[in-house]
Amino acid sequence: MEILKFKINDLIELKKPHPCGSKIFKILRVGSDIRIVCQGCGRDMVLNRLKLEKATKKILTKSEEGDNHGE
Repeated sequence: MEILKFKINDLIELKKPHPCGSKIFKILRVGSDIRIVCQGCGRDMVLNRLKLEKATKKILTKSEEGDNHGE
């Protein structure tokens, strides 16, 4: 399994939708725990990296910041 490289401001699509119906989330903070915000309703949550990697279908946009931001 490939380790996903999450960066701040990336948009990701999850396998299962949020209760509001949106599958698109924006990454706000990265580390051992990753903070994401739903793009449908604005709810934010913190998930551990392993759980988020398993739940991620694909990374839609890469952030335009430098490579070492958020790591």
